[in-house]
Amino acid sequence: MLGLIPETSAPPRVLVVGCHADDIEIGCGGTMLELVARYPEAEVTWLVLSGNDARANEASASAASFLDGLTNEPRILVEGFRDGFLPYLGPVVKERFEELKGTIEPDVILTHTRDDLHQDHRLACELTWNTFRNHLILEYEIPKWDGDLRPTNVFVPLDEATAQRKVELLLEHFASQRDRHWFTSEVFLGLMRLRGLECNALSGYAEGFHGRKVVFRP
Repeated sequence: MLGLIPETSAPPRVLVVGCHADDIEIGCGGTMLELVARYPEAEVTWLVLSGNDARANEASASAASFLDGLTNEPRILVEGFRDGFLPYLGPVVKERFEELKGTIEPDVILTHTRDDLHQDHRLACELTWNTFRNHLILEYEIPKWDGDLRPTNVFVPLDEATAQRKVELLLEHFASQRDRHWFTSEVFLGLMRLRGLECNALSGYAEGFHGRKVVFRP
């Protein structure tokens, strides 16, 4: 994915969208760590749609840690839409995306996948595609009880230190989730290890994405 960002004199502009406080970190946290290391001048907008009270604080603190090292102050936006009810709040969530469109022209967007079985995640993907019509959009995956993981076709290899750092930050910042049976280092490292196997990553670790429409201009 990092190689798909246009090599221009301008800083790369990245929009990353997540429904819940830990979605971005789980789905593409390693990629964001790699991006910050490679493009410290990047302009990043980090949007979390559902975060209230303690969860909002977790989301903001985690985003700041994952984006630490950027020379341009990132825009970390944590909205208060009700968890699990985003499809029923459709008009106001759509309006937020339209407002966002007027403030950013991203080179790449990372968002939820269309086939995610969580209704909030699917709406976020749908509105991403509805709102940004001429952009590179890559959809990340979230492991869950529903078992909706599918083969991915875009991979970001991660070195082992980055994969471990992603997991360390997840466990550090999301205390509210530590008692969840799925919120473990084994789950997060296991998925990255599987994607690393599939793309023959030298380190053995990678994050996978769905690239539904990618335009290549040689």
